[in-house]
Amino acid sequence: MRYYALIGLPEGIIRLTMKYKVYPPPKQLRMYKRQLDLRRTQVRVLCEPSAPLTEALLRFCAANQLQLTFGQPDPDRVALEIDRKRGPSESYELVARDKVIFLRAPDDAGLFYGLGTLQQVLRQATSPGQTQMPAFSIVDEPDFEHRGVMLDISRNKVPTMSTLFALVDQFASLKLNQLQLYVEHTFAFTNHRTVWSDASPLTAEQVLQLAQYCRSRFIELVPNLNSFGHFERWLRHPEYRSYAECPDGYVHPLSGHTTSFGSTLKPNGKSLRLLKELYDEYLPLFTGSHFNVGGDEPWELGHGFSRRRCQREGTANVYVAFIAKITAQVARRGRRTMFWSDIVLKHPGSIRTLPGDVIAMNWGYEANHPFRTECQQIADHDIPFYVCPGTSSWNSLTGRLANATGNLANAARQGLDCGAVGYLITDWGDGGHHQYLPISYPGFVIGACHAWHHRASRSVDVTDAIDRIFESPGASTAAITALGNLPELVPSSMRNATIFNRLLFWDMTTEPGEAKPITDSQLSTCTGRINEIREELGPRAGDQLTDELINAAAMAQHGLDRLGLFRGYHRRTARLKRDISRIIDRHDALWLARNRSGGLPESAAYLHRSAHALSP
Repeated sequence: MRYYALIGLPEGIIRLTMKYKVYPPPKQLRMYKRQLDLRRTQVRVLCEPSAPLTEALLRFCAANQLQLTFGQPDPDRVALEIDRKRGPSESYELVARDKVIFLRAPDDAGLFYGLGTLQQVLRQATSPGQTQMPAFSIVDEPDFEHRGVMLDISRNKVPTMSTLFALVDQFASLKLNQLQLYVEHTFAFTNHRTVWSDASPLTAEQVLQLAQYCRSRFIELVPNLNSFGHFERWLRHPEYRSYAECPDGYVHPLSGHTTSFGSTLKPNGKSLRLLKELYDEYLPLFTGSHFNVGGDEPWELGHGFSRRRCQREGTANVYVAFIAKITAQVARRGRRTMFWSDIVLKHPGSIRTLPGDVIAMNWGYEANHPFRTECQQIADHDIPFYVCPGTSSWNSLTGRLANATGNLANAARQGLDCGAVGYLITDWGDGGHHQYLPISYPGFVIGACHAWHHRASRSVDVTDAIDRIFESPGASTAAITALGNLPELVPSSMRNATIFNRLLFWDMTTEPGEAKPITDSQLSTCTGRINEIREELGPRAGDQLTDELINAAAMAQHGLDRLGLFRGYHRRTARLKRDISRIIDRHDALWLARNRSGGLPESAAYLHRSAHALSP
């Protein structure tokens, strides 16, 4: 069946200029002097659309005030003709000339991405009364086959459904085709209420709704459930401690802190039976072919239950053997296992012993992460792999824009050179998830652009892209990037964090070593810049995004003020107490505007401890 949509474009139709921008940038764009008169335009679909493409066409019609008809097109009108053509998967060609705009693609995904590009073109700003646009041609296709985002929903923040739906729309506009929600304890497993009772988890119905919403936007919702390490949200409860490698706790190798419960499953049949039960309930909710079982950072493996076995066989071999058993269970359920590759990369000899049907997820979050070496090690063993950089938002409050830019570009460059099959932008919530969602926008935009067209992404206008994709107020959007640049004013040796975050949650007993190199002049300069940002945002206070940025700036400034107080620059303890009290109140309200209540008490507890540290 052929569908026709007649466009009744409003007065003041958008005019395409030589300076218009599309995100991600297309592979090839040419502009022509000829003009198209868009006062009378029609859309003509010549191929049989799938259900998701039909939904996309209906949304496109609604966004542009189109009237759908089954009648023949009017020959006197400019036609947008949509049809098939041969080419690589997800590619498309968009040509506007004379009285016809052609959109051609080999598959529905390509047509969907072509519609998205055309929608961005049509939204370009123009002066009132313009009814023409220059002719143009775009030829486009992605660099990476799989392009996704992973959102951490286990470190306190579980987004509301409306937040998730909005993000899916935005990710689809960025031509991403996978979404993962990192789950430790935030799914409502029927037989395990103790684990999730205070977490406001996703329910089975909600996962089904989200999966359907994703499919209608050509995004695969990939199940993600950490299945070896990072199991502490389960193992802290008495009824689950028998599953732990170290049921009485362990000393964390990075922080040096001692816990009273474990974080890693013991690699035995009992643990595997628990995972089987979880997989049987969780995986049927998803229709794709992938499943991320996690497996990163099993900190205490070999220090408890499996000590003798690890001494005998080697810790890496014990790790791979359990991953192989997990992979077998995943395969029986018709999925392909994704796993974080940090352990096998620390023991490269173990890569050759991995089960055959796995995808290695190579993660690293600093700009200078050795993606080249690690990617090549995996590629040399013919293991399919993704590169997994990050937004650099977590433990930052403000973002780390320079680091994110370098990290995301480095991952794309080395991934392409070494044959990565996918690119996953990770967004974590370590330490209470105090950064607000807009702090991650630059990472989402930059990463999506690199995943689609790496070579053209160095010159992407991040502020403009955020403004267009996330439809944010322009002046507030500029503050997102301004906040992300603040860490450059107070350089420190910190990794995966900023000094602002470190100082905000500092107990004020002894000055942190990371702060000691920061000079008085640098503190003053950074304080001045934060005050400028807050003054710029102040008149626009009242909308969600602006208020989030104001509180982020207040958090960063409070950290610097604590250092100033400690160094004796001022004695304004009472003012600092009032400041942290206001920050806490705002944080609670801002959290609930985008997220569920579960996890908020734990996140707020970090701030309350900071307030307590100011007391005599």
